[in-house]
Amino acid sequence: MSRTFIAVAAALVAVLGFITMGPARHAQAAAVRIMPLGDSITGSPGCWRALLWNRLQSNGFTNIDFVGTLPPQGCGVPYDGDNEGHGGALVTNVADQNQLPGWLAATTPDIVLMHFGTNDVWSGLDPATILAAYSRLVDQMRASNPAMKILVAQIIPLNPGGCGDCPNRAIALNNAIPAWASGKTTAQSPIVVVDQWTGFNTATDTGDGVHPNDAGIQKISDRWYPALSAQLTPGGGTTTPPTTPPVTTPPGPACTAAYRVINSWPGGFQGEVAVTAGPSSITGWQARWTFTGGQVIGQLWGGSFTQSGGAVTVSNMSYNGRLAPGGAASFGFTATQSGTNPVPSVTCSGAA
Repeated sequence: MSRTFIAVAAALVAVLGFITMGPARHAQAAAVRIMPLGDSITGSPGCWRALLWNRLQSNGFTNIDFVGTLPPQGCGVPYDGDNEGHGGALVTNVADQNQLPGWLAATTPDIVLMHFGTNDVWSGLDPATILAAYSRLVDQMRASNPAMKILVAQIIPLNPGGCGDCPNRAIALNNAIPAWASGKTTAQSPIVVVDQWTGFNTATDTGDGVHPNDAGIQKISDRWYPALSAQLTPGGGTTTPPTTPPVTTPPGPACTAAYRVINSWPGGFQGEVAVTAGPSSITGWQARWTFTGGQVIGQLWGGSFTQSGGAVTVSNMSYNGRLAPGGAASFGFTATQSGTNPVPSVTCSGAA
């Protein structure tokens, strides 16, 4: 066999090797693994997960994988139902018994969605004890994945029979979560607080004062979606530069605000304002309106407010000011009134 033939053959093998190895370099990025973590509100059947999964898929977030050691439950639609929603679980017990490390080792999530603490509140545990359990779980998540992204819910209201103080206990926990998250978050492993409490009504959004009905699961899914989608890239890959000049459109408003009355009683009412970012992301927002019926705010959550006469200004908190394009935040309040309670017109301004 001639040396020339051997050289040609060797070159051909090298070329073929390059061709066959080439596609491996362009393999699709691994799916982002997302663990829904909590109690029966997350599991059994936790159909907000089905709504959230399908909304993500329909909006291009397809390279994702919901993970957990618990199997799907029937929700009437196809979806990825793996989860860690353990019915009846207390977050304090999960932390004290070191249950989470085994679940993490079996599923290796990149993102955790945590709505946990309802049973602890129901059991009369104080916010400091519950938040200490949160901290232990966060430490275990970061031991599993130092770059874990953690979305923590301010829990939905609960009003079970025989627990007259449960609504106030839930408020106390939710009020303490933002400061805890701010102190526990890191650049590598951020904690995002998701307000699941504001606008959720146990009378219309649950069947028993605790577990969400169809209206409730829709609200829970709607609150998770902007926070979770902000952590994802559509399709799971990188964006491709446009091959044609982009179309320039006039800028829209930085944000808009919608005001509604949630509940009312003689001499008072509960209101809610939903803030939605415009076509660009914002790092902070302010909502302003003027009451014309003598209304006076007594308590407000999800924002920082001032009131002078009828003029009200509400600014974002540290955890809910940054909104992606089309992203939403909300705040709620209780107020006194005398006579009529006309709905004011609300303006919104946002910081780029």
